[in-house]
This record gives sequence, structure tokens and C-alpha cells, in this order.
Amino acid sequence: MISRTFNRYIWLLNTLIQHKRLTFEEISNRWDNSRLSDGKPLALRTFHTHRDAIFDLFEIEIKCDTSTYEYYVSTMEPLRKDMTKKWLLNSFTLSNMIEAGHNMKDRILFEEIPHGTEYLQTVIDAMLQSKELEVDYQSFYGHRSTYHMHPYAMKVYNQRWYVVGYIKEKEGIRNIALDRTLELTIGTETFVLPDDFDAEEYYANTVGIFVNENQKPQKVVVRAFGKHVEYMRTLPLHHTQKEIKTIHEEYSDFQYKLCLTPELSTHLLAMGEKVKVLEPEELRSEIKNRLLTTIQNYE
Repeated sequence: MISRTFNRYIWLLNTLIQHKRLTFEEISNRWDNSRLSDGKPLALRTFHTHRDAIFDLFEIEIKCDTSTYEYYVSTMEPLRKDMTKKWLLNSFTLSNMIEAGHNMKDRILFEEIPHGTEYLQTVIDAMLQSKELEVDYQSFYGHRSTYHMHPYAMKVYNQRWYVVGYIKEKEGIRNIALDRTLELTIGTETFVLPDDFDAEEYYANTVGIFVNENQKPQKVVVRAFGKHVEYMRTLPLHHTQKEIKTIHEEYSDFQYKLCLTPELSTHLLAMGEKVKVLEPEELRSEIKNRLLTTIQNYE
């Protein structure tokens, strides 16, 4: 359970994000109606302490307009630039709301992340200490292996946690899924994180978790039909998405710069008849062949 003090930081930040600009009196009135107040008023000194704590935690500054004596969040840029801080704020906010509702926990449902989360702290400790991980791993094909890995970064995708790093036995950078890990321990050997490794850049040209370092990104154009156009606009397939052609209420074409990976094909196939790949021809052919195979499975 999150500490009560931390909940107050989240409450104050969200109150100002929602209402834009508020005087201390207006903030105090909202505080009095909050479950966090316990019937006690918000002291001005406590308010300023919370402002400082919010800046320390999220690098978000709450400023005061001296002409109106209104407080406001100066910028949300730190959250837009740092996905970890944004994820933490969203998580704590939701937890705060669930606690406030008491019996709401049975009405807010989450996707379950399977086996593997128990290793998160070990991986983070190894990353902080720059220590090698010894991993007892079993693939989906049943093959069991022991790997010695230099953990570079972590990523969550499709309800699974992955660790990316250099695996000695593979002589290269690979991903492992924590839910396929049977045992994981920190070794004694240390490693140095390469200066040229950037986790965001490593995944920059791919959809999902699979990276083929020998592949070059190329232009991909996908046509979305009907209402799915708005879905693509609000939830882009990839950060390189550009809408290059629109025929009102009929379809829109979206362009990307991507490596052609199995996960990209699977993602597009999951959209079914709502989309069509226009280029490259290599991707069009793969999607078509997989659809034909799917049809054959039903015959």
C-alpha cells in the first residue's frame, strides 16, 4: 500500500493538472472534501512541502502566478520525456483512486502479467551493480539452457517483462522473457554498459520485442478503413506513424519506418479486415500467405 504522504503528493498534482489554476484557498477547499484530509485542514507549510516533494519525485514544478495568487503546473514536459515517471504517476494515481473507493477494487480489472515478476528486483539490482546474471531458461519449444547475461535494459510488452543484454553463449545482444525463466541469480563477474547502447534507440525501428540487428528499417504503408482510422490516429502502431493520405470516411494511409519482423506481421494480422498493407511487397506477400494458411485451417 502506498504511504499516505505519497498519496497526498499525487492528489495535489492531479488536482492542479485537472483544474489548471487554483488559489491556495481553492486547493484547501478541495482538500477538505478529500478522504485524505481526515477532517484536518491543509496547512500552508505542508502545501509548500508537498510542492517540493513533487518536484523531487517527478521534476514537475508547481508555480505561483503572483498577479492572481493562483498555483499551476508549469509544464508536463518531464512526464512526456520520461516514460518511467509517467508510468509511475499513472500507477500511483490509479492505486490512490482504488483505495479511495474501498469497494471499487472488484470493479476495476487489470490484465495479469504472468510468472516472472518475482525476478524484477534481482534484475534491477544486477543492472545497478553492473553484475552478470546467470539465467536458467526454458524456451517455448521446451529447450532448456543456462545463459550468462549482461543486463542492459528492461521492457514490458504484451503482458510480459523482458530483459535485453549481451548473452555470452549467443555472442550478441538478445532478449529473454522473465516468464520463461526458471531460476535467476546475480553472479560475481562485472560488466561495463557499452557507451553506444541506448535502449530506446535499440527498439526504435521495431514493433514489439524482436530486434534483428542485420535488418534495416524501410518504408511501410498501411491503409486503414472506416472507423479504424480514428483508432490508428489515437493509438499509433509506431512512433514513426504519419498519415499521408485521407479519403473522407472511407480510408486513410499511414506510413512508417520499420524493420520487417514477425511481431509486426502478427500485429497487422490481428487488425483483420480493418487494414491492408500497401507496401513493401515483401510484407504484403507474407500477410497474404498467412491469411491463406489461416483460411486453410478452417476448411
